[in-house]
Formats: sequence, C-alpha cells, structure tokens
Amino acid sequence: MPLIRRKKASENDNNPTTSNPTPDEKEEEEDKNNTKKANAKKAKKSKNKNKWSCVDSCCWFVGCVCTVWWFLLFLYNAMPASFPQYVTEAITGPLPDPPGVKLLKEGLRAKHPVVFVPGIVTGGLELWEGHQCAEGPLCWVEHMSLDNETGLDPPGIRVRAVSGLVAADYFAPGYFVWAVLIANLARIGYEEKSMYMAAYDWRISFQNTEVRDQTLSRIKSNIELMVATNGGNKAVIIPHSMGVLYFLHFMKWVEAPAPMGGGGGPDWCARHIKAVMNIGGPFLGVPKAVSGLFSAEARDIAVARSIAPSVLDNDFFGDFGLQTLQHVMKMTRTWDSTMSMIPKGGDTIWGGLDWSPEEGYVPSKRKQRNQGTPVSGQNETETMACEAKAVNYGRIISFGKDVAEAHSSEIKRIDFRVMHQGAIKGNNVANNTCRDVWTEYHDMGVGGIKAVAEYKVYTAGDILDLLHFVAPKLMARVSAHFSYGIADDLADPKYKHYKYWSNPLETKLPNAPDMEIFSMYGVGIPTERSYVYRLTPSSDCYIPFQIDTSANSGDEDCCLKGGVFTVEGDETVPVLSAGYMCAKGWRGKTRFNPSGIRTFVREYDHAPPANLLEGRGTQSGAHVDIMGNFALIEDVIKVAAGATGEDLGGDQVYTDIFKWSEKINLPL
Repeated sequence: MPLIRRKKASENDNNPTTSNPTPDEKEEEEDKNNTKKANAKKAKKSKNKNKWSCVDSCCWFVGCVCTVWWFLLFLYNAMPASFPQYVTEAITGPLPDPPGVKLLKEGLRAKHPVVFVPGIVTGGLELWEGHQCAEGPLCWVEHMSLDNETGLDPPGIRVRAVSGLVAADYFAPGYFVWAVLIANLARIGYEEKSMYMAAYDWRISFQNTEVRDQTLSRIKSNIELMVATNGGNKAVIIPHSMGVLYFLHFMKWVEAPAPMGGGGGPDWCARHIKAVMNIGGPFLGVPKAVSGLFSAEARDIAVARSIAPSVLDNDFFGDFGLQTLQHVMKMTRTWDSTMSMIPKGGDTIWGGLDWSPEEGYVPSKRKQRNQGTPVSGQNETETMACEAKAVNYGRIISFGKDVAEAHSSEIKRIDFRVMHQGAIKGNNVANNTCRDVWTEYHDMGVGGIKAVAEYKVYTAGDILDLLHFVAPKLMARVSAHFSYGIADDLADPKYKHYKYWSNPLETKLPNAPDMEIFSMYGVGIPTERSYVYRLTPSSDCYIPFQIDTSANSGDEDCCLKGGVFTVEGDETVPVLSAGYMCAKGWRGKTRFNPSGIRTFVREYDHAPPANLLEGRGTQSGAHVDIMGNFALIEDVIKVAAGATGEDLGGDQVYTDIFKWSEKINLPL
C-alpha cells in the first residue's frame, strides 16, 4: 500500500475564524513580516562584519598607532617642561647642572661677542632657483652639484647658505650641532646681538665664497659691528671642523689688501679677536677625504658596500635609475671645498713608506670613568695585547694587506705617472650592465685602472698625483684655490696668494701677540688613518676601487679592521692633524707664528653615554657630538666670559701628541 502522508494544517485550516481576515489583521501581518525581514537583514550584515579582511586589519593598526602617537604628543606638549627631567632623574639620579647654569651660579656673565664658524655639510643650504624635476634623490643630487668646469652654480640653479643662528643649530630635527652650545651661552646672558653664525656655502672654494656671495666681507663687517656694540670687547671665534680651515683663510684675507683681500690691515686681528677656539680642526687634513674622493667610501660605507653591494652599486637601486656611490662621487667631485681637507705637508708630516709619527702606537682601552669624574695626567691608559706587525701608517693607500705590511724594498711598483699619455686612457670600462652615470673612471680605461693598482702604495706625497690622474677636472679647478706643501721661505711673494691661506704650513699667523689659539678635539675613538684597497670586478663598473673589508689584523684589538688602519682621534680627524700646530708648529715664536701667539691643546677623553636617556652623551669626544660635551662647553663659556688659556689650566692632554710632534722633522 502506498504511504499516505497527512497534509500539514495551515493556520487558516486550524482557525476557521480567520479565513477572511480584517484590514487590521492584514496590517498586523505585514508588520510582522517586515520585522522578520529587518531582523534577517541585520543578521546578514552582522555575519558580513565578522569577515575581517587584511586591509581592515592594517587600517585598524595604523589608526591605533596614529591615535596613540597623537595622544602621547598631546601629553608631551601638555606636561610641565620639568617633567622629562624629573622622570630621568628618578631613574638615573640627580643630573649635573648644564654648563651655562653652573657657571651662571659662579657669577660668569656674557662679555666677549661670539662667532660660530660651521664646518662642511652641517651648515644649512636653501634653494633660491632650481629646475623643474620630480622630487627624489636624483633631483637633490642635481641641485647640490656644482658646475664641473667652474666649481660654481650650474645654469638655472642657485643654492645659498641659510643665514642666522638657525643655519647650523640642528643638522636635522633632534640632531644638534651648535644648539647646545648656543643654549648654554644664552644662560649667562648672550643674545643674538652678541652671537653670530658665520654661515657660508661649504661646497665652493673659500675664496669663491667671497667672489660669489661676499661672505668674507660679511664676516668682517659683523665682527667689527659686534666689537663696536659690545663695549669694544674683542670677539671669541669658535670654528668647527672645516670651518677651522675657512677661518684660517679669513684671517689672511682680512689683512690682505684689496681686491684679493679685505683691506683690514696687518693689525685687524689684533684689534678684533681675543681668541680662536678651534673644535675638531683638520689643520693638516684628514685621510678620510682621500678615500671619499677616490672611491666615495669611508669605513662605514665600505662595510655596507661589502655586505650589500647590489644596494649601493647597481642591481637594486639601478632599476630605479640610481647608483648611489656613483652619484655621490660625481656630486662631491664638484665640491671644491673637499680638497681643503686633503693631507698637507706630504711625507714630512704624515710619514713615508716605512715610517710615521705614530709609529709604535698600540690601540688601548681607556679606563672607564664614572660620569663627571675627570681623568688627570697624560696617557692614563690600559694597554691591550697586540701581536700585529709594526703598522706603516704612512701608506695612506695600499693595494692588498700584504703590500700594507711588506717592507718597501719588497714592493715592486709600476709608476702610473708616466702613463698619462698613450693607450692607457680612452678605453671605456662601461659595459651593458651599467647605468649611464658618468664618472671620470669612464675615461681611464682598463689599462689606467690597473696601473693605479700596480703602483701598490700611496703616501701623502703621492696622493696629489693620484687625484690628478683619477679626477683631473676637480684637480684642474682646485689647483688655483688650495695648496698642500710646506713653505721653504714665507717671505716669498708667492705666499701672498689666497691659495696658500688655509694651509698652516704655508702661511703665517696674524701679528696679534695678545690673541690666543686653542686646539680642542676629542680622543679615545679609533680614527681612520690609512686604507687597504682592492681592485673590484668589472661588474662594479664606474668605481673600480674598493676598500678591502676582508683585510684584518687577526687580533680584534689591533689597528687593522675592515681594511682600515686606525689611530687616536675623534673618529674623523686624527690627533696628528688636530693637535700638531698648537703642540709644536705654532708653539712659541716660530716662522709660522712670528708674533708668538699663545697656543693651547685641549683634548677631551671620550666617554660614551651612561644610559639611553643621556642621548648622544655629555662627555662625548666624537667629531660632531663633542659640541654637546659639557667640559668643552665650560671652556668656551669661560673664555667668552673673559678667561685666558692659563685660567683654564693650560694644556689638557691624554695622548702622545707632543711625542709624535717631536718625530716630525720640520724646521720651525
């Protein structure tokens, strides 16, 4: 029998009274149906909300980060100014008073007007006229480069120095240069009318800052104005880094008759300058300038290049039209000012193939100091064991570690200087893997590049010939603006030319016996002195030379690390360059200092920050960070308030600068 199912009764079947619903009942039924539909729609929407996409997660995360950031920023701006210091002191204990506060309590007040002279890169530049181009690194490089023929502005571009104290107070937000020193001077009463930032375009040659911008004339007139409006008190000049060389040039320019000079007369410095307090001065140049021009490298860049060559050379950035080091080299070789920091004095100062003033130097680990506890005495160090062979620091560039360590009699060299003519040039080394970034290595040919490497070793006396070979356009320009020798007879009329004025070995200090000169610099940090190079594969295209980062001494505490030999210094300027002139070359009455200007060497032993809250450190000896060194700032403020070098305690020395200076056989 078939299965018969009973039909399910409907509401109408079960309720005969509703077979013919009234209008009110119909309306009630429609409301129920609408409610059901709305509930279903909400349920569906809620179900869709539960499907969380990756974009939703990212937006939520970014939103949370922004909210927290703005909330913290609001709290930071709303909190009392003393609260960050309160938190820091709660963790580290009471902090010492800043130098300005401390010296104000001791009764020091503003007296002598102060002039700051910034160094290379740290001074601000601004664009006054430029080209229409897409924003980015290549556009920046185009506007920062100068004309490779004239060393001045390219057509249609005008970049000029920023004026005022803001020109070099901070290099970037949060990274101070002069700001800490300015703030501490303000504590004892200094104002903008008694402080002047001698800003200049640090890319162009020193004399051209006057030709193009009249910068030297502006410095002269501002110093004269500040002296006249500050009761006749002479100015205290505080140059930093390359600014030290720039002010050396100024002191000769201001005395020299017009049109080459400022026409101030031979006693201008004596009438207007109390002291020149040079900070981190590369008086005799820096080897780092050689490696920068030769291969666009220093130690840190060389390490990065060895770890990720595709990033700095071609393969990665090349796809975007960028070759980082090639562009850097092309740009910096248009900056004539870089040549002011090439080592001066040749082998007499820097040493030859088998000797150097620092011969016998052993890396040492300075005794750790408690914050605020000074180190007294000279050479208070803890010597580390070092079994390496004697280091030939005089070999600024060596092709290969074996060459760097071999005796000169064992080195066979092919002299590239006889190969300027003929087939050695003109064979383009570019290949299909290279982007079209022209450098002068294009023109050298494979033979020329190999000849440079086959010369094996370059001392300070060879460096100029090397640069003439690899950077002829740069050297053709700067030969009219800078000189690197040692004067035989300073009475020779040729030394009246401005090309000699920034070289302390080819010019005299002013006739100002009451003036004082300080050499203030950091020590205790390994500083680049000479390099081990290798010839790079042809795939590296336009920069065929590279620091050999695989070259090490074997002992982690010895001088050779990552292809770089290091000595005492502030990480940029070796002690020899920063200290020699004040330690010996200018000390007493010498042919370079005929009026007997008093000189002082003030070294500041590097101590790293005690904790992260201390930032870059109040006892740092690093080349730029030393501008926040409390001990240095105290010395500057005391002199600005009227103290002399003797009042500061005379020399303050931790290294063998006097011993090394005595090894230099230079008639004085």
